[in-house]
Amino acid sequence: MSPLLTKILEEIEQLTIEEKFQIITYTIEKLKNQTIMPKTSKHSLCDLRGILPNILEGKDAQEWVGELRQEWQQREK
Repeated sequence: MSPLLTKILEEIEQLTIEEKFQIITYTIEKLKNQTIMPKTSKHSLCDLRGILPNILEGKDAQEWVGELRQEWQQREK
């Protein structure tokens, strides 16, 4: 643990419960803003066309799903 973090935690111990909850709330909101993508996208789904490889490899979608389920069931055994 860094000396700065140690000092901060020692300072937190001196706070009231309400103040500790304020720190938790503040920290959670900051983390959300740093990690969650904005709800509005600058790209449309059409922009993604052709980016991913063709996972179906020319197969019927239902056939591909059936094969995938069989693979999952075999892994569970």
